[in-house]
Amino acid sequence: MPITDDGSPEAAVRELRECVDLIRDRLEGVIVGQETTIRHLITGLLCGGHMVMIGVPGLAKTLMVRALAEALGWSFRRIQFTPDLMPADITGTEILQSDESGQRRELIFHKGPIFANLILADEINRTPPKTQAALLEAMQELSVTVSGKTYLLDPPFVVIATQNPIEQEGTYPLPEAQLDRFMLSIHMDYPGREHEQVIAARSPRMQIPKMQPVASADHFAKFINLIDAVPISDHVLAYAVSLTMASRPTDPSADDFVRKYVGWGVGPRGAQHLVTAAKATALMDNRPSPEIRDIREMALPVLRHRLIANYNAMGEGLDAKDVIEHLLQSVNEPVAVA
Repeated sequence: MPITDDGSPEAAVRELRECVDLIRDRLEGVIVGQETTIRHLITGLLCGGHMVMIGVPGLAKTLMVRALAEALGWSFRRIQFTPDLMPADITGTEILQSDESGQRRELIFHKGPIFANLILADEINRTPPKTQAALLEAMQELSVTVSGKTYLLDPPFVVIATQNPIEQEGTYPLPEAQLDRFMLSIHMDYPGREHEQVIAARSPRMQIPKMQPVASADHFAKFINLIDAVPISDHVLAYAVSLTMASRPTDPSADDFVRKYVGWGVGPRGAQHLVTAAKATALMDNRPSPEIRDIREMALPVLRHRLIANYNAMGEGLDAKDVIEHLLQSVNEPVAVA
């Protein structure tokens, strides 16, 4: 049944954890394995952040998002991105219609699929940048502008995009400005042998079971506000900022490895998202405020898509993941002040 609260912060935290447990249980009842992916999905959801899921075909990316929508009970739309998709197919368009008398015509705005709480942008890199950009205003401003008129979106509003990393022909890489608006980049790997045997035994026509909604969109918005209000100690905040600044080859704190292999480092929005994600993981793990381990846990999914390795790195088979792992080993953790 939907979660209720008695108005106190302690009750809100208890409800958040109960909601997380319910979502995790329901997703794991549909998805075999992928525990880390499910944890990251829930983390991004609690932060109200957008996510991009990257994995080869057949890893149940679309199924996972549909199951998440079913568990939440929010308004949900799936947009299949194709080369011929136009921005108006996403945002909506104005249509000239006659009134009931038939004597007067007026432009009526018909809302597109973006007017929902949870959006699945399937294979987002298969559509040109012009159409990809139709999501930018909605992702950042929670609004859509059509023909000079601005229409507000109902919060919470979360975009989960999927990408296939194998095929490059006929695809359009996401612009860096749009990638930076995704809070998490979730890379999915193949399941282990034990999990794959369970998957193989299932019918490919298995349907997602009907689920009772865990929390309404309005109620879940309170959890997002709760995450923002979580306190963070100065030394944990300093560590998050040190990681992002050390990723920039022009920063004095960058070492020789970063200067050699990084073209562009992580911007300030990356540090902001890293701190917010750490707050969510702390509450999920029944801790009142984030610790250094939370920053380290979320560093890869938060920073990977914001860091651009240069040609030196590509020539030696290195990528953003290798750079982030280097940063986690080389950046010193600040000492907590009593």
